[in-house]
Amino acid sequence: MSLRGLPLPTGVGPPRLRPMQVTDLDAVMAIEVQAYPFPWSRGNFIDSLAAGYWCQCLVDGQAGLLGYLVVMAGLDELHLLNISVDPGCQGRGHALLMLRALEEQARRQHAHWVWLEVRPSNLRARGLYERFGFEQVGLRKGYYPAEGGRREDALVLRRPIDPAGTAWAWPR
Repeated sequence: MSLRGLPLPTGVGPPRLRPMQVTDLDAVMAIEVQAYPFPWSRGNFIDSLAAGYWCQCLVDGQAGLLGYLVVMAGLDELHLLNISVDPGCQGRGHALLMLRALEEQARRQHAHWVWLEVRPSNLRARGLYERFGFEQVGLRKGYYPAEGGRREDALVLRRPIDPAGTAWAWPR
């Protein structure tokens, strides 16, 4: 039921995560090339799926694929390799939903940390990560390709994971 008491059309509901499949890659790549000036290749996603990384698609029945994330597990940590929201669907809390799911996945895997790299020029992403407790702990010089054959540094961020989920709450 919708908030107004009217039934929702079949297949329409709140966004949810589901495992990414190879059959999703056309839709994933359509978002990837819109979201980034230097997108991942289809091969990067295929390799991530083949390696058994935690690859999830954010979908809803009405809009289809809204976003996705790719996460690599380490010994006691997770590394967020890619998180993207369709540019036409940004600003609606979809990245928040995926970050909350990432936190739960970290707890399930008994991870103590989540790590990621972000471009210094990606102010929107940096703001999101900082609001959710990520802190800068390093810098990778010349990590990302940039316009004109140049390279852009990467800020290395990490966030501790409280196994009980009580020490830190996600902002609303």
